[in-house]
Amino acid sequence: MRLKLALAAFLLSTVAAAAYPVTVKSCNRDVTFEAAPKRAISNDVNLTEMMLVLGLTDRMAGYTGVSGWKTLDEEMRKGVTELPELSEKYPTKEVLLGAEADFYFAGWNYGMKVGGEVTPETLAPFGIQVYELTESCIHIGPKEKISMADMYNDLLNLGRIFGVENKAKELVAGYEAKLAEATAKVDKSNPLRVFVYDSGEDTPFTAGRYAMPTALIEAAGGKNIMDDLDKSWATVAWEPVVDRNPEVIVIVNYGNVTAEQKIAFLKANPAFANVDAVKNDRFVVLEYVEATPGPRNIRAVEKLVDGFAGK
Repeated sequence: MRLKLALAAFLLSTVAAAAYPVTVKSCNRDVTFEAAPKRAISNDVNLTEMMLVLGLTDRMAGYTGVSGWKTLDEEMRKGVTELPELSEKYPTKEVLLGAEADFYFAGWNYGMKVGGEVTPETLAPFGIQVYELTESCIHIGPKEKISMADMYNDLLNLGRIFGVENKAKELVAGYEAKLAEATAKVDKSNPLRVFVYDSGEDTPFTAGRYAMPTALIEAAGGKNIMDDLDKSWATVAWEPVVDRNPEVIVIVNYGNVTAEQKIAFLKANPAFANVDAVKNDRFVVLEYVEATPGPRNIRAVEKLVDGFAGK
């Protein structure tokens, strides 16, 4: 019996070893992994949740970039109980080195800044490999318009990087099935005009062509009125929002200003009095972790389908 167990363990280790090296596309880079990371760090709540659903907590040294802006709900708190938050906001290079990280899952404006001290290039000399969130690639070069496939792509690439490709494929297949079920009765022939309100009073911060809400809205039968904005998340003026007259406003809920306060601001401002969404009290609230790429995107589409239908 012991011989059989030892042989099985040997075969499993041999198969695992044979699976490497693996190469994945990360934005405009090909990144090769000789073995699965053992001291991974993720930045932001949605990226961390991708790691959690793949069952990778035992390969993680911690996470960063959550409590400085957001709070963890009960679902997330359970998942990261054993993991330390190494930095409340973006980590410094010293934080990553101090944690002996060998992998950093982040994105541009999701833990890294173009030209900043923490980038794939600055971390490479220290043996820290980086995988970049697909949605964020628009910050460093051209990409296709956002789609649900971007989120699936990240899960599948993480699955390859960590040697859990079958788990990733199962998750993606499950998400695709749930999405098909949620949108089966959606009529896309006459999409609702939708505006995404993230934050800001003097000028609104919103989702453009390359931000995840555009894909979520389209899946639910709407059209982001700012999908001609050649950016992901960006600040715009209020005038085009009023001119385009959204029928529904999606509120992204996080930070010090609550969704209720954002809605109250829109309702109290005379400039928005004739906007259909405000006039007819048509708001849909998405939590930050639902509106950014991650496992809760399907739940977000379900909420949008109901909200667009007036439920």
